Amino acid sequence: MMEMQVRPQGGRGQISNSSGLHDEHITNLLLFGFLQNCSNLNFHEELKLLQCRLARPQGLELQTDGNHCSHLLVDAETDSESQEEIIQDIARQLAHIGDSMDCKIHPALVQDLAARFINGNLSEEEREKCLGEALSEILRTYPKDMEQEKIVLTMTMLLAKKVANHTPSLLRDVFHTTVNFIISQNLLSCVRNLVGNDID
Repeated sequence: MMEMQVRPQGGRGQISNSSGLHDEHITNLLLFGFLQNCSNLNFHEELKLLQCRLARPQGLELQTDGNHCSHLLVDAETDSESQEEIIQDIARQLAHIGDSMDCKIHPALVQDLAARFINGNLSEEEREKCLGEALSEILRTYPKDMEQEKIVLTMTMLLAKKVANHTPSLLRDVFHTTVNFIISQNLLSCVRNLVGNDID
């Protein structure tokens, strides 16, 4: 049930260091693709607005830190497009898995998480903590021998979908917090394993 493979096609099965795709960009693509491919959405309009925001140049610009600088190859644009397709393919497959897990998340837990996100006094760190606590509650029901990384990644994105379904106006906030949570918990390592290559 949980098996998922991404097969390289025509040399497009790799995500390389030279791609310039930053973790935040990758996570934005993954989460947006997941939400886009989930069934029973109540926030189509909000998703369109979010897509416009993410498509702005400043939303997708390359970022560097003090230690690394992104180096682009001559064919970087083509590489980037094919690598985005790989991420979107993974997002589609995770959305399918998420749909099968949807009923495992209790409505009361979603309501509680949505109520916390509505609280404008919470810091981003506190929102991530709330998301983590909700995840811990859900994961108690799963056997320890299952693929924990994949389950946590899928459940994290599924929680974002459920909160946005409950309160569509929260989509932008819950999207941002979920992206930060995925990065801080190093859940992108699951994606790296799925494509069989580093995304750093």
